[in-house]
Amino acid sequence: MLKTYFLVAWRNFIRNKIFSLINVLGLSIGISASLAIFLIVYYDFTFDKFQKDRDRIYRVVMDMNFSGTDYHNSGVPSPLPEAVRQEVPGIESVIGFHQSNGDPKVTVQNKNNEKPLLIKHQPGIALVDSSYFHLVPYHWLAGSSELAVVQPFHVVLTAARAKVYFPGLSFTNIIGKQINYDDSIVCTVSGIVDELSQNTDFIFKEFISESTIPTSGLKGNYGWTSWGSVNGGSQCLLKLAPGISPKTITARLQAILTKYNVKDKNDHSTQTIILQPFNDIHFNPLYSTFGETTVYKPTLYGLMAVAAFLLLLACINFINLTTAQSSQRGKEIGVRKTLGGSRKQLIGQFLSETFFLSFISFVLSLLITPFLLKIFSDFIPKGLQFNLSRQPLILVFGLGLTLIVALFAGFYPALVLSSFKPVMVLKNQSSGSGGSSRSAFLRKSLTVSQFLIAQVFTMATLIAVKQIHFIMNKNLGFKKEAIITVETPFPWGRDLKTDHRRIVLMDRVNKLPGVDMVSLGSDPPAGNGFSSNVMTFRDGKKEIQTDASQKYGDTNYLKLYHIPLLAGRQLRVSDTANEWIINETYLHTLGFDKPADVLNMQISGFPVVGVIADFNAESLHAPVKPLMFSSEIGNSWLIHIALKTGETQAASWENTISSIEKLYKQIYPEEDFSYGFVDETIARFYDAEQNMSSLLKWATGLAIFISCMGLLGLVIYTTNIRTKEIGIRKVLGASIKQIVSILSKDFMKLVLVASAFAIPMSWWIMNKWLEDFAYRTRVSWWVFALSIVGMILIALFTLSIQTIRAASANPVDSLRSE
Repeated sequence: MLKTYFLVAWRNFIRNKIFSLINVLGLSIGISASLAIFLIVYYDFTFDKFQKDRDRIYRVVMDMNFSGTDYHNSGVPSPLPEAVRQEVPGIESVIGFHQSNGDPKVTVQNKNNEKPLLIKHQPGIALVDSSYFHLVPYHWLAGSSELAVVQPFHVVLTAARAKVYFPGLSFTNIIGKQINYDDSIVCTVSGIVDELSQNTDFIFKEFISESTIPTSGLKGNYGWTSWGSVNGGSQCLLKLAPGISPKTITARLQAILTKYNVKDKNDHSTQTIILQPFNDIHFNPLYSTFGETTVYKPTLYGLMAVAAFLLLLACINFINLTTAQSSQRGKEIGVRKTLGGSRKQLIGQFLSETFFLSFISFVLSLLITPFLLKIFSDFIPKGLQFNLSRQPLILVFGLGLTLIVALFAGFYPALVLSSFKPVMVLKNQSSGSGGSSRSAFLRKSLTVSQFLIAQVFTMATLIAVKQIHFIMNKNLGFKKEAIITVETPFPWGRDLKTDHRRIVLMDRVNKLPGVDMVSLGSDPPAGNGFSSNVMTFRDGKKEIQTDASQKYGDTNYLKLYHIPLLAGRQLRVSDTANEWIINETYLHTLGFDKPADVLNMQISGFPVVGVIADFNAESLHAPVKPLMFSSEIGNSWLIHIALKTGETQAASWENTISSIEKLYKQIYPEEDFSYGFVDETIARFYDAEQNMSSLLKWATGLAIFISCMGLLGLVIYTTNIRTKEIGIRKVLGASIKQIVSILSKDFMKLVLVASAFAIPMSWWIMNKWLEDFAYRTRVSWWVFALSIVGMILIALFTLSIQTIRAASANPVDSLRSE
């Protein structure tokens, strides 16, 4: 019987090629999008599942509030893990480790007569003790987890890293070899571990013993004994004993912090301990992971929603076209029932036809999915691959999805078709025919749903593009064009103040003809990172403590970036901070209205010598915060270079940058030269928004394409059953324009009804999205008008493909049989 079912399905496929192809193409697009998004979502939801007791593992993070502003830090004070081990019961294991500050230079001497292996920037280094290897289940190839990182200046390598450093040596022979980090820390290899095969945020490849920190120049980098500083790279994870409440442990940790972090009585800032569940680490954007970016769960749910909507559109097409064609299969059903066919058998027949089309769509989707993955490349993690031989789960998911789609899309049409009464259909009087009011109402409702989804996607895309254009073109309060930054080496474990080569480089670059101005400082006005401190203001009458961001720059910094000085003077050059320039927001936070009134006032022991205009130091998601400048050249490692502008000068930028590179290599012969344009760095703030906009554009295009295919199918069906009506109207004198209007107006009404529902839905959704920006564009009326007009034009074009053809046909052909 199954063979007969599929044989009939094949015959129907061949007999109704256009409708079958529309259904197959729509379903294959929906299934392909679902497969691609399934791979992305599954990849992220399988992170760090190697821990059997992960429900009892928590990471200690901190929430801080300074003057009403909230901050979130994934790190803890360096002394906290040891204090917890000593003073807090109910904890099975305390795991403390530190991510390396920067990527140090690594030198390895393999043989006496060979040139040492030199890697200028080596990522993936952590400083750990043996408890780290109790948490992460590495397989040891050489050495022991209990002894490898006990003594200072010892290091454990992963197998891949060991092969890079010591090619050709066995793991046993690598034990005892030495590795030099940044010409300042020499470590002996004491263990080799295998690579982790699971998806994980624990991406480290080298593990230096944590006890190296207090006995080397790294001590100052991690605030080894300081309870008042929090380094985002200093991590602490806890494995609670069974039955112990996280709230109990949180209270005890807070008590320890209060005990050791003794604050000034006038310090009103707060530091709150939070226990972050292990399963939350990969998905919480408030706290960073261990080197990789977090994945926002709503983004994954949004991707799943896109796939679901595209599949829904394809299923709507199938239901619409199948029920519309029901009258053409009425006699077939009548004959089958007359010959003894049961309704159950008919339902099985029609479901088998749906499954047949769905299976063809699934096979086609396996060919389309790799191309969709390239389209969605910005959303795809580096470790994700599409490989059917290694990922049988793709086939399992795809076949399961195909079955669900077949049942969802085919069940209602099967019920409708199998309900026909043989006597009525054989007399051409079937109440269940494609033209019945109930079937027509369903088709109209489903068509409205299709265009509603397409309209929501379209309106959301236009608003997202409008917001991105707004944030990319907003005046940030400083010049960002034609400025590049060149990073000089940051010593790992040494004092930057003793390295004057960057000063020499800056002076030489300043003499180049294509360079307008040069400055030495920290990050650009809007950079990827910033530092902040609690600052105290006293004027004899009041005392105000607030958290203020800090940036460093010499006397050219403000001039180079065209940041207006509203009052006071420029900073004097100094290795350490000894005077401040503050921004307008900080001025108002201190209770002043006029910039001149705050001059010479003391903040944390140093005078305010100037006030600058506000500018956006972060992305436009965040408002402007209190900020202060100092001329702390001892902490400045970035050279800011303003290139000369103008048509002739801009053309020579490449030569100027090449000259800068030559000067750089003269002073830093072993380092790689790299530079970046400031405006491009700022643009990367909004990569997530750009990616979302790209996704919406593709989703909108696919949604419109599927909807228009369904509309075209319905128009073809409608014109086919109204062929004689069209012929009679032409004979009676109707013009092609009138006939096209008659055939199109009902469908256009459906598009307008969909638009009416889409406007409030889109407005609500996108307003919620825009609330995440401190500075945002307006949701203008023209966005909705443009979307509606565009959809009407697309629908009219789709309708015209068939309606003009039908209206232009010779009425003699359609009326010949009468």
